[in-house]
Amino acid sequence: MEEKKTEDPNLTDEPVPKQQSSLRPSPTKVEPTFTAPYGPNLHVSKHPVLAHKLSILRSSSTSPSSFRSTLREITFHLGYEATSTLTTRDVPLTVPGTDHKTHIEATGTKLAQKVALIPILRSGLGMVDSMLELISSAEVHHIGMYRSKSLMPVHVAGILKKWGVSEIHVVSVIASKQGLSELMKFHPDVHVTLGHIDEELNADGDVMPGLGDAGDRLFGTPLIEDEEELVHPSKRKRTMSVDDGN
Repeated sequence: MEEKKTEDPNLTDEPVPKQQSSLRPSPTKVEPTFTAPYGPNLHVSKHPVLAHKLSILRSSSTSPSSFRSTLREITFHLGYEATSTLTTRDVPLTVPGTDHKTHIEATGTKLAQKVALIPILRSGLGMVDSMLELISSAEVHHIGMYRSKSLMPVHVAGILKKWGVSEIHVVSVIASKQGLSELMKFHPDVHVTLGHIDEELNADGDVMPGLGDAGDRLFGTPLIEDEEELVHPSKRKRTMSVDDGN
């Protein structure tokens, strides 16, 4: 998931003028918790609830519907942490009085930056709705790509920079050490928020141990039919398994 911050609705990345006194950084900024050897722009969440949810997401026994709902919850958590550095501005508002007749004038807060979301492949699509609920005004853009052994965030960051985007934030559930090293090597200015760093990539470019094929697990492909799905495990005649072709 890529997060782009821009002031121009035509996607030119113009920063918010600093001379406007009403603009201020968020007071809830999440500081990087893991930097060496990847630099200061990396934040890896250490929240115990997220770690618990990540274990559910990894498990091969998690159904597609549970995978989708768990990914949604994890995205909410990572999204809050990733957007903690967005700039805000003061706005006037009214609050209803307890008598239901009067309205009290007050000062509220509104995001000063515009955000665009760029999901990467099918797995990124599973994170879009959660991010849109966090930032309902965000735009969503798609880059036509297919899965390969290459590192997708590295290429997407390069494409966005060619479009003139100067601020990029990668939000991902997991990443490999090798993938992070490559991203920081070519794009040290990119910010990254993660749920966990896994050890390696295999020969096919998959993060290990990873999540499996997140796109397949998210959308239930290939379809696994289970005639006993409504039967208690203790009463089942067999254990559901996926035919691996062997």
